[in-house]
Amino acid sequence: MAESATASSTSDASKPLLRETEMVEGVFDYKGRPVNRSYTGGWRSAACIIGVEIAERFAYCGISSNLITYLTGPLRQSTVTAAGNVNAWTGAASILPLFGAFVADAFLGRYRTILFASLLYILGLGLLTLLAMLPSFNPPNCQDNNSSSSCPPGLQIIIFFCSLYLVAFAQGGTKPCAQAFGADQFDARDPKECTSRSSFFNWGYCAFNAGSLVSLTILNYIQDNMNWGLGFGIPCVSMVFALVVFLLGTKTYRYNFKDDKGSPIMRITRVFFVAAKNWQATPSASIFEEEAGETHHSHGARQYRFLDKALITASDSPGGPKKNLMACSISEVEEAKAVVRLVPIWATCLVYAIVFVQSSTFFIKQGGTMDRSIGSGFQIPAASLQSFISLSIILFIPIFDRVIIPISRAFTRKPSGITMLQRIGTGMILSVMSMVVAALVEKVRLKISVNSGLADIPEATVPISVWWLVPQFVLFGVSDVFTMVGLQEFFYDQVPNGLQSVGLSLYLSIFGVGSFLSSFFISVIQTATSGSGGDGWFSNNLNRAHLDYFYWLLAGLSAVELIVYLYFARGYVYKRERTICDRRTP
Repeated sequence: MAESATASSTSDASKPLLRETEMVEGVFDYKGRPVNRSYTGGWRSAACIIGVEIAERFAYCGISSNLITYLTGPLRQSTVTAAGNVNAWTGAASILPLFGAFVADAFLGRYRTILFASLLYILGLGLLTLLAMLPSFNPPNCQDNNSSSSCPPGLQIIIFFCSLYLVAFAQGGTKPCAQAFGADQFDARDPKECTSRSSFFNWGYCAFNAGSLVSLTILNYIQDNMNWGLGFGIPCVSMVFALVVFLLGTKTYRYNFKDDKGSPIMRITRVFFVAAKNWQATPSASIFEEEAGETHHSHGARQYRFLDKALITASDSPGGPKKNLMACSISEVEEAKAVVRLVPIWATCLVYAIVFVQSSTFFIKQGGTMDRSIGSGFQIPAASLQSFISLSIILFIPIFDRVIIPISRAFTRKPSGITMLQRIGTGMILSVMSMVVAALVEKVRLKISVNSGLADIPEATVPISVWWLVPQFVLFGVSDVFTMVGLQEFFYDQVPNGLQSVGLSLYLSIFGVGSFLSSFFISVIQTATSGSGGDGWFSNNLNRAHLDYFYWLLAGLSAVELIVYLYFARGYVYKRERTICDRRTP
């Protein structure tokens, strides 16, 4: 039963579970009956949803973390082309949740969207598995896709990328809806459940990073040393299992049904349309007085006053047009303002997203040139280095949730300890540090390669341990605990009611746009630095490249971004409708 069902279905339901005063407003069970706070919901229901997240992250990470190896290996693409394809795919995978969230919040509901997207996920993974198992798709003597007849046929390449983007399209439905649907299982108006909802984002992120860790340590090894068909097939099986678990929890979920006001997306769109239509009109003083009476200035009534033109009617503007002036309500205008207030925060996180994608591209190529041996003969797969990100997240989240939050709560007297924006900013600082460390390590690696006479032997192993890369991966992981989880909670909490899936998709779109920007920067920089016939910053021979220069550039951009972010965060006004999570404790 999806939450898109109308509230009228409750009229046919059996009598309430408890007295009406004990019901949770706007929340229903799978048959459309209003439920109370004692209804299952909570962690029991969220656990089934987290299962989908874990499997989805396991599958997605199993593809994305080692995709550059597959493209430069069996498909024989150059490093620059492969990095561009990886960035384009991860960018699309982060942008598509906007579409999936819109479909969920406006039409299907989160439950049905998760269900249908999971089926598409299984289909995409199944096709990738089938293609990887075809002998013609993995010829041993393939050297160049464009010139060798022994390389995979063009049709199979097309099907491969179609399957790859089908997976991206499917995760666009599961990713935002699973997080939002899981958070829906906690009532923000109940003090205990409100605290649990905040912890849900922490532990949910920890859980699916555990899935990523398994993918990075085991699945990448299978892909590099055994069989790519098996490496794609295992995630497919995991998604099937997760879908079964998700369906088993159907009768325990809490569903948020649409209210009588209609789609919040349509209400907000109407505000912008009416404000644009009334752009020449001037709101009367009575409108501002009414707005000030309903919304105190400290809650943003005096921000983005151009949207107040949507409040104007013909009688409010004597000198203006006398017809076709539609008025919106103050609450509708406030919803639109809440969305506009998110834009500066969204924009100032883009450089963080550019930095984020480097861990799955150039960091991996770096590791591939270094000494990865452990013991006698065993080599760590380069892509498995990302497991240090997941491992640091898994280890740090309990410390953050059980130690740092309680300590900060004692000082700030807020249930969440620190604000969401403070949490995001802290992660940005750590992100700058990670790029500085990455640049210093790469400078050392280049120096050793030159001193060892390996500058012109790209296939040789540079005599420097891969463990030198661990600090930058760990800093990435700890920064994720602050910024990634902070962004999830921020965009879930600050969008108008009913748009939580869209809010989480906005958070994901940051990383989609960041991936596209990263690809654009790489192309521009490579063209600029290799125009005179040189190797450029991103040469296929990393011993002649200058990834350290790129990392210093990103560190500088991140520092500038942090300053701009702090400016906008300082003036940010939280949305008017506050939950008990946002209030100061006595």
